[in-house]
Amino acid sequence: MIKFSVILPAAGRSTRFGGGELKKVYVPLLGQPVWLHSARRFAARLDVCDVVVVISPDDHDYFQQHFAEVCDEVGIQVVLGGETRTDSIANAIDALKAPGDFIAIHDAARPGIDDAMIDAVFNAAASSGAAILALPVPGTLKRVSSESQITETVPREGIWEAQTPQVFRRPVILEAYEKFRGEPATDDASLVERLGHPVSIVKGALKNLKITTREDLDVAQRLLSDAT
Repeated sequence: MIKFSVILPAAGRSTRFGGGELKKVYVPLLGQPVWLHSARRFAARLDVCDVVVVISPDDHDYFQQHFAEVCDEVGIQVVLGGETRTDSIANAIDALKAPGDFIAIHDAARPGIDDAMIDAVFNAAASSGAAILALPVPGTLKRVSSESQITETVPREGIWEAQTPQVFRRPVILEAYEKFRGEPATDDASLVERLGHPVSIVKGALKNLKITTREDLDVAQRLLSDAT
């Protein structure tokens, strides 16, 4: 059986989530914190050999106080993040205890991932070496100037919005991080693209949205409630 290591970045600052003491990944959603929804799902899979959650050093004491027990129970390793997202992922890659054939990186703020989506993107990565979930962009796209004026209507044909998991054969993502570690990147596929390695697209789902604002949390609660 092909084995997958899973990294869950949860070290963001949640600046757009708005107010409150808790960062978005720690806010309760249907009875458990946002980050734990996807962590439990990956940890329960037979093809997953390692689950690592990456947290901010500022959150270490809070995380240990509230989640150390469940991490031990489920088998989740905790790693401290770095200055940038790429630093955080690199720390997690370095800390993997039982590195799988593939490394999957999934936003801890996407609690709606399900086994069907995981199966699809894992299978695609196994075939091509690299695959991500994504959704085709349905709306009309406008490029806007700094003065809030439309400068261009951008054709949406062939435009997809990236989701996660993003899954890569281990040597591919290791090479990407060796070459581009510390460079800015909003997702891991962009680093692999810089290698010239093709990345396959697998259609995701709306319920796999990333929680960024409190309105997103409300949407996720409705979508996940409907799915249960």
